[in-house]
Amino acid sequence: MTAHDGLRIVHAHGDRITITEPTTGVDLLSYVYGPEAAWEAPKPYLHPLRTLAGNVVTDYRPNDHRWHKGLQMTASHLSGANLWGGNTYVHGEGYLELPERVGSMTHVKFDEVRADGDRVVIAERLTWHPYDGSLWADEERRVEVHDVDPVSGSWALTFSTSVTNRRDEPLRFGSPTTAGREMAGYTGLFWRGPRGFRDGRIIGPDGEGPDLMGEQAPWLAYSAEHDVADGYATLVFAHAPENDHTGEGGAHPAHWFVRNEPFAAVAPSFAFFDELELAPGETLTRRYRVVVADGAWEREEIAKYLAVHPW
Repeated sequence: MTAHDGLRIVHAHGDRITITEPTTGVDLLSYVYGPEAAWEAPKPYLHPLRTLAGNVVTDYRPNDHRWHKGLQMTASHLSGANLWGGNTYVHGEGYLELPERVGSMTHVKFDEVRADGDRVVIAERLTWHPYDGSLWADEERRVEVHDVDPVSGSWALTFSTSVTNRRDEPLRFGSPTTAGREMAGYTGLFWRGPRGFRDGRIIGPDGEGPDLMGEQAPWLAYSAEHDVADGYATLVFAHAPENDHTGEGGAHPAHWFVRNEPFAAVAPSFAFFDELELAPGETLTRRYRVVVADGAWEREEIAKYLAVHPW
C-alpha cells in the first residue's frame, strides 16, 4: 500500500505491519501483533525501529530479559497481575517465577491502516487479560509515523493509548517501586535499546546522566554509538501536553525510568512511585512522541526540533 511517493505499508495479516521509506528503501519499523510465548506476556510491539540510515535502535528478546521487545506498551504491576512478562517482583523475596500472574494484551482488530503521503496511521483495538483470560480492560491504540526529514536525518512516531477499565473494581497500575523495590518504577510505554547502546548518553532539558532516573521532565533523550555501523543515533521521548506529566493539572504524575547500564532503557512511567487507580468504566489516556534520528544530537538541537514540531 503506497500513497503517491510517500511512505509504504506492507501488511502481513495476522503477523505484522511494516512501514518503508521508499527513497532509501529502509524499513523504518515493524508493528508486530502476532502470537508470542505466554511467559513473555504476549502483546504487540514495535521492532525493529531503524534510523533513516538503516541502523537498528531497538533490541528483541535479549538473553537477560526475553520479554523486552523493542518499543511496547506494558503494565508491570496491574492489580496483582504482570502484563510485563517474565518474573514478578515480590517485596522481600525479589523476582519470582509466578506464571499464574502473567497476563496479555491481545490484538482484536485494526480500525485503520492507512498511508497518506508523508504520514502513516495504524489504529488498533486490544483487550487486556490476566492469566485466567478474563477481560480487565479495552484499549484503543494509535501509532502514527510522520515528519520524515532526510535533511535532519530524523523521523517521528506518535504513540497514543486509551485504556478503559472493564472490571467491577478499580484497576491499580503500579511498578516494582510501588511494590517495594527502590528506583525501579518501570511501567507503561517502554523502550529497550540495542546492546551497543550500553553506556549511552542520557539527556534531559536541564541535566543529563543516569541521575535523571525518577525525575520529571517534558522530554528525555538517549544518544549512543552503533555497533557494526559507524556513527551515532539519538532517540527523543516526549510527553504530549495533555499528559500533564507533572500532575499540576490533576493527572497522576509521570517520572522517567531510564538507565544506560547494564542495558539501555527508557520509559515515561505513569506509576513510578505511587499507584495509579483507574475506576470501573473510566479511561486512562496518554500520548507520546518518539523521534528517531541519525547522529548524536545535543540538547540545543533537541529543544529546537521539538519547538518547530509542535503537537
